[in-house]
Amino acid sequence: MIRLVVGLGNPGKEHERTRHNAGFWLVEHFASASGAVLRKDPKFQAMVGRTGGGNAGNGAWLLLPQSYMNASGRPVQMLAGFFRIKPEEILVVHDELDFPPGTARIKQGGGIAGHNGLKDISQRLATHEYWRLRLGVGKPPAGMEGADYVLQKPPAEERAAIDAAIERALAVLPLCLAGDMQGAMTKLHTDEKPAVKEPEKKAPEKKALPAKEPAKTGGILKSLFGRK
Repeated sequence: MIRLVVGLGNPGKEHERTRHNAGFWLVEHFASASGAVLRKDPKFQAMVGRTGGGNAGNGAWLLLPQSYMNASGRPVQMLAGFFRIKPEEILVVHDELDFPPGTARIKQGGGIAGHNGLKDISQRLATHEYWRLRLGVGKPPAGMEGADYVLQKPPAEERAAIDAAIERALAVLPLCLAGDMQGAMTKLHTDEKPAVKEPEKKAPEKKALPAKEPAKTGGILKSLFGRK
Protein backbone atom coordinates (compact mmCIF):
# COMPACT_ATOMS: atom_id res chain seq x y z
CA MET A 1 0.00 0.00 0.00
CA ILE A 2 1.30 3.49 -0.88
CA ARG A 3 0.86 6.00 1.94
CA LEU A 4 3.10 8.78 0.65
CA VAL A 5 3.39 10.13 -2.91
CA VAL A 6 6.40 12.41 -3.45
CA GLY A 7 6.77 14.61 -6.52
CA LEU A 8 10.32 15.76 -7.28
CA GLY A 9 11.15 19.17 -8.70
CA ASN A 10 12.56 22.59 -7.90
CA PRO A 11 10.52 25.41 -6.34
CA GLY A 12 10.13 28.83 -7.98
CA LYS A 13 8.60 30.29 -11.14
CA GLU A 14 11.82 29.90 -13.09
CA HIS A 15 11.71 26.11 -12.69
CA GLU A 16 8.02 25.24 -12.84
CA ARG A 17 7.93 24.39 -16.58
CA THR A 18 11.31 22.66 -16.82
CA ARG A 19 11.73 18.91 -17.43
CA HIS A 20 13.13 18.39 -13.91
CA ASN A 21 9.71 19.33 -12.49
CA ALA A 22 7.80 16.47 -14.12
CA GLY A 23 7.27 14.92 -10.66
CA PHE A 24 5.68 18.14 -9.43
CA TRP A 25 3.37 18.20 -12.46
CA LEU A 26 1.94 14.74 -11.75
CA VAL A 27 1.39 15.25 -8.02
CA GLU A 28 -0.20 18.66 -8.61
CA HIS A 29 -2.59 17.08 -11.15
CA PHE A 30 -3.38 14.26 -8.72
CA ALA A 31 -4.08 16.72 -5.89
CA SER A 32 -6.40 18.75 -8.11
CA ALA A 33 -8.26 15.69 -9.40
CA SER A 34 -8.73 14.23 -5.92
CA GLY A 35 -9.71 17.47 -4.21
CA ALA A 36 -6.60 17.62 -2.03
CA VAL A 37 -5.12 21.01 -1.11
CA LEU A 38 -1.35 21.40 -1.11
CA ARG A 39 -0.18 23.84 1.56
CA LYS A 40 3.32 24.94 2.49
CA ASP A 41 4.35 23.31 5.75
CA PRO A 42 7.54 24.86 7.23
CA LYS A 43 7.91 21.88 9.57
CA PHE A 44 8.49 19.53 6.61
CA GLN A 45 10.01 22.15 4.25
CA ALA A 46 7.47 21.09 1.62
CA MET A 47 4.04 21.53 0.10
CA VAL A 48 1.91 18.93 1.85
CA GLY A 49 -1.58 17.60 1.19
CA ARG A 50 -3.77 14.64 1.99
CA THR A 51 -5.98 12.73 -0.40
CA GLY A 52 -8.67 10.17 0.33
CA GLY A 53 -10.13 11.80 3.42
CA GLY A 54 -10.82 9.32 6.17
CA ASN A 55 -11.31 6.30 3.91
CA ALA A 56 -8.98 3.65 5.24
CA GLY A 57 -6.67 2.28 2.59
CA ASN A 58 -7.66 4.87 -0.03
CA GLY A 59 -5.75 7.92 1.13
CA ALA A 60 -2.17 9.09 0.95
CA TRP A 61 0.00 12.00 1.92
CA LEU A 62 1.21 14.15 -0.98
CA LEU A 63 4.57 15.86 -0.72
CA LEU A 64 6.40 18.39 -2.92
CA PRO A 65 9.79 19.17 -1.33
CA GLN A 66 10.62 22.89 -1.43
CA SER A 67 14.28 22.35 -0.53
CA TYR A 68 15.51 22.05 -4.15
CA MET A 69 16.23 18.80 -5.93
CA ASN A 70 19.56 17.82 -4.34
CA ALA A 71 18.06 18.17 -0.83
CA SER A 72 14.75 16.38 -1.51
CA GLY A 73 15.51 13.64 1.01
CA ARG A 74 15.12 15.71 4.17
CA PRO A 75 11.38 16.53 3.71
CA VAL A 76 10.70 12.90 2.74
CA GLN A 77 12.59 11.60 5.77
CA MET A 78 10.85 13.99 8.17
CA LEU A 79 7.27 13.33 6.99
CA ALA A 80 7.79 9.57 6.68
CA GLY A 81 9.33 9.46 10.14
CA PHE A 82 6.56 11.56 11.70
CA PHE A 83 3.76 9.38 10.30
CA ARG A 84 5.72 6.10 10.56
CA ILE A 85 5.64 5.43 6.83
CA LYS A 86 7.93 2.65 5.61
CA PRO A 87 10.14 3.03 2.50
CA GLU A 88 8.07 0.40 0.65
CA GLU A 89 4.99 2.57 1.29
CA ILE A 90 6.52 5.55 -0.54
CA LEU A 91 6.11 6.34 -4.26
CA VAL A 92 8.54 8.92 -5.68
CA VAL A 93 7.57 10.52 -9.01
CA HIS A 94 10.48 11.91 -11.04
CA ASP A 95 11.84 12.75 -14.50
CA GLU A 96 13.76 10.01 -16.31
CA LEU A 97 16.41 10.65 -18.98
CA ASP A 98 16.53 7.00 -20.08
CA PHE A 99 12.94 7.06 -21.45
CA PRO A 100 11.55 9.15 -24.31
CA PRO A 101 8.77 11.66 -23.65
CA GLY A 102 5.45 9.81 -23.44
CA THR A 103 6.79 6.93 -21.34
CA ALA A 104 5.77 6.23 -17.74
CA ARG A 105 7.05 3.24 -15.76
CA ILE A 106 6.76 1.99 -12.18
CA LYS A 107 9.45 0.03 -10.36
CA GLN A 108 10.76 -0.61 -6.87
CA GLY A 109 14.38 -0.03 -5.93
CA GLY A 110 17.25 -0.16 -8.38
CA GLY A 111 19.92 2.36 -9.29
CA ILE A 112 19.47 6.12 -9.20
CA ALA A 113 21.18 6.86 -12.56
CA GLY A 114 22.75 10.09 -11.31
CA HIS A 115 19.42 11.67 -10.28
CA ASN A 116 20.27 14.02 -7.40
CA GLY A 117 16.79 13.91 -5.91
CA LEU A 118 16.80 10.11 -5.71
CA LYS A 119 20.37 10.15 -4.42
CA ASP A 120 19.43 12.32 -1.44
CA ILE A 121 16.26 10.36 -0.69
CA SER A 122 18.16 7.05 -0.73
CA GLN A 123 20.80 8.46 1.60
CA ARG A 124 18.21 9.84 4.03
CA LEU A 125 16.10 6.68 4.07
CA ALA A 126 19.20 4.44 4.03
CA THR A 127 17.64 2.30 1.31
CA HIS A 128 16.75 2.24 -2.40
CA GLU A 129 13.68 0.10 -1.81
CA TYR A 130 10.99 2.74 -2.19
CA TRP A 131 8.73 2.77 -5.25
CA ARG A 132 9.34 5.04 -8.24
CA LEU A 133 7.13 6.35 -10.99
CA ARG A 134 9.46 7.43 -13.80
CA LEU A 135 8.32 9.96 -16.40
CA GLY A 136 10.42 9.97 -19.57
CA VAL A 137 11.82 13.32 -20.70
CA GLY A 138 14.31 12.01 -23.28
CA LYS A 139 18.08 12.18 -23.55
CA PRO A 140 19.99 15.44 -24.04
CA PRO A 141 21.42 16.13 -27.48
CA ALA A 142 25.08 15.44 -28.15
CA GLY A 143 27.33 17.87 -26.36
CA MET A 144 24.80 18.89 -23.67
CA GLU A 145 25.03 17.83 -20.04
CA GLY A 146 22.00 16.11 -18.51
CA ALA A 147 21.95 18.68 -15.68
CA ASP A 148 21.51 21.50 -18.21
CA TYR A 149 18.97 19.59 -20.28
CA VAL A 150 16.53 18.88 -17.43
CA LEU A 151 16.56 22.55 -16.43
CA GLN A 152 15.18 23.55 -19.83
CA LYS A 153 11.54 23.71 -20.91
CA PRO A 154 10.54 20.91 -23.31
CA PRO A 155 9.15 21.99 -26.71
CA ALA A 156 5.38 21.78 -27.17
CA GLU A 157 5.35 18.31 -28.78
CA GLU A 158 7.44 16.79 -25.99
CA ARG A 159 5.41 18.49 -23.27
CA ALA A 160 2.21 17.09 -24.82
CA ALA A 161 3.74 13.59 -24.75
CA ILE A 162 4.79 13.98 -21.10
CA ASP A 163 1.30 15.21 -20.20
CA ALA A 164 -0.21 12.17 -21.93
CA ALA A 165 2.04 9.89 -19.87
CA ILE A 166 0.98 11.72 -16.71
CA GLU A 167 -2.69 11.11 -17.58
CA ARG A 168 -2.04 7.38 -17.96
CA ALA A 169 -0.11 7.31 -14.68
CA LEU A 170 -2.91 9.14 -12.85
CA ALA A 171 -5.33 6.43 -13.97
CA VAL A 172 -3.34 3.74 -12.13
CA LEU A 173 -2.55 5.69 -8.94
CA PRO A 174 -5.69 4.40 -7.18
CA LEU A 175 -4.31 0.87 -7.68
CA CYS A 176 -1.02 1.95 -6.09
CA LEU A 177 -2.78 3.47 -3.08
CA ALA A 178 -4.75 0.25 -2.65
CA GLY A 179 -1.55 -1.81 -2.70
CA ASP A 180 -2.01 -3.43 -6.12
CA MET A 181 1.38 -2.43 -7.51
CA GLN A 182 1.51 -5.36 -9.93
CA GLY A 183 -1.87 -4.41 -11.35
CA ALA A 184 -0.77 -0.78 -11.68
CA MET A 185 2.44 -1.78 -13.49
CA THR A 186 0.64 -4.15 -15.84
CA LYS A 187 -1.97 -1.57 -16.83
CA LEU A 188 0.45 1.34 -17.15
CA HIS A 189 3.09 -0.53 -19.13
CA THR A 190 0.52 -2.23 -21.39
CA ASP A 191 -1.24 1.04 -22.24
CA GLU A 192 2.00 2.81 -23.08
CA LYS A 193 1.70 4.84 -26.27
CA PRO A 194 4.56 7.34 -26.53
CA ALA A 195 3.43 10.44 -28.42
CA VAL A 196 6.88 11.44 -29.60
CA LYS A 197 8.27 9.12 -32.22
CA GLU A 198 11.57 9.11 -34.00
CA PRO A 199 11.25 10.08 -37.64
CA GLU A 200 11.02 7.10 -39.94
CA LYS A 201 14.21 6.37 -41.76
CA LYS A 202 13.48 5.72 -45.42
CA ALA A 203 15.68 3.33 -47.32
CA PRO A 204 17.80 5.18 -49.86
CA GLU A 205 16.31 5.11 -53.33
CA LYS A 206 18.15 2.96 -55.81
CA LYS A 207 19.41 4.98 -58.72
CA ALA A 208 18.64 3.58 -62.14
CA LEU A 209 21.75 2.43 -63.93
CA PRO A 210 22.39 4.21 -67.24
CA ALA A 211 21.33 2.20 -70.26
CA LYS A 212 24.19 0.47 -71.95
CA GLU A 213 24.88 1.52 -75.49
CA PRO A 214 24.77 -1.32 -78.02
CA ALA A 215 28.21 -2.69 -78.74
CA LYS A 216 29.77 -1.39 -81.93
CA THR A 217 31.02 -4.65 -83.35
CA GLY A 218 31.71 -3.31 -86.81
CA GLY A 219 34.74 -1.32 -85.76
CA ILE A 220 36.10 -4.23 -83.75
CA LEU A 221 35.76 -6.66 -86.66
CA LYS A 222 37.48 -4.23 -88.99
CA SER A 223 40.32 -3.84 -86.56
CA LEU A 224 40.70 -7.61 -86.41
CA PHE A 225 40.14 -8.56 -90.03
CA GLY A 226 40.29 -5.38 -92.06
CA ARG A 227 44.03 -5.19 -92.13
CA LYS A 228 46.14 -7.20 -94.53
